[in-house]
Amino acid sequence: MSLNFSLNKSVTYLSLLFVGATASLLGTQLLPTNAVLVQQQVAQLPSALPGNTDSNFIAAAVERTGPAVVRIDSSRTMRNRSARPGGRVVQGTGSGFIIQSDGLILTNAHVVNRADTVTVTLRDGRNFTGKVLGQDQLTDVAVVKIQANNLPAVNLGNSEQLRPGEWAIAIGNPLGLDNTVTAGIISATGRSSSDVGVPDKRIGFIQTDAAINPGNSGGPLLNQQGQVIGMNTAIIGGAQGLGFAIPINRAQQIANQLIAEGRVTHPYLGVQMTTLTPDLRETLSRDSNGRVQVQPNQGVVIVGVAQNSPAARAGLRTGDVIQQINGQAVKTAADVQQAVENSRIGVSLPLQVSRNGSNLTVSISPAEFPTS
Repeated sequence: MSLNFSLNKSVTYLSLLFVGATASLLGTQLLPTNAVLVQQQVAQLPSALPGNTDSNFIAAAVERTGPAVVRIDSSRTMRNRSARPGGRVVQGTGSGFIIQSDGLILTNAHVVNRADTVTVTLRDGRNFTGKVLGQDQLTDVAVVKIQANNLPAVNLGNSEQLRPGEWAIAIGNPLGLDNTVTAGIISATGRSSSDVGVPDKRIGFIQTDAAINPGNSGGPLLNQQGQVIGMNTAIIGGAQGLGFAIPINRAQQIANQLIAEGRVTHPYLGVQMTTLTPDLRETLSRDSNGRVQVQPNQGVVIVGVAQNSPAARAGLRTGDVIQQINGQAVKTAADVQQAVENSRIGVSLPLQVSRNGSNLTVSISPAEFPTS
C-alpha cells in the first residue's frame, strides 16, 4: 500500500530509502566561514558553586581538559567529471579531543568524511598527520590516530547521569578562533534524531545553549568538573542557543567498535514510523480513504515500509501500530529505534502490533543497515 501522507511532525526513519536531513540543520563544520557572529545573552555565572573552593570552576575545568582539545584540518579533492586532470580542493576545519595518551582522538565523522589528508594541531602548536581508523555516518562518530605518546587526554564522564539545568562547557575552534571556550547549561537530554531534524542518525542528542559555531564540530562538551559528557556535532541554522551533542557514552561505544573493527554495524528493519497521536489517526484514515483504521490510542505507527526490507519480508504494513518489542512496551519512535539498535542482526525479534483492531505478534530478523 502506498499512501501520500501530509504529516505535521517529523518521522523517524530506519531505512536509507527515507533518509533526508533538513537543510536548516547543518554540521557545524560545514557552515560558511563568513557567518556573522551574533552576541548571545548569557546568564551571569556564579563566582563559585556551593562546596566548590575554586573561584572559577569553568576556568578550572578548561585548564584540566583544554590541552587535550585539538584542531582538525581536512582536505579532499573533488575530481572533475571531465577527462581533464586535477580537481577542486575542498578544505574543512573541525575539533576533536584526545581520549588516550598514545594519540587516539574522537571527532565527528563529517569532519573527516572522504578526506584525503587530515592534520591534527595540538594546543601547544605541534602538528601531526592523522589517520582515520574508522567512521560511522549513522552516529557521526570518527576515530583518528596520530603517532605520538605522552599526550594530554581528557577524562570521560557519564552522560547517562545528566540532568537539564546542569552546567555545560564547550571547547573548540569556531570560525578559526582556536581554543574558544563557551558556557551554558544542559537544555535537554534524549532529543531524538527526528526532533533535531536528522532522521538518518541513530542518536539521542544532548541539547545545550552553550554557544556552538562552525568549527566546534567534534569538540568536547564538559560538565563543571571538566569531564567530557558529549561531543558537539550540530546546530540549527538561524537559531540561538540550540546546539546538540552526541552523549559521550554512545560516542565511546561506537569508538570502541571502530578501533577494534574499523566499522560499526547497525540493525535495520526498513520502516518509516512516527509516534501515534490523535491527529495522526485522523490523517491516516483520511489520506487512505478509510482503508487504514488505527484503533490504539498510543504506540508507534508505521507510515512506510521499504521494499525488500526485513519489515517487508515479515509482513509489516502501513498503518500497523507497534505496541511492544521483545516483550517491552514502546510508546515513542525513539523507543523503537533504541530497541532495534539494541537487537542483534539475524536474530529473531518479536513485535506485537495492532492492525485494524487486532493484536498480532510478528517475528522479524533485523538485517545490517544498508551502506549504499
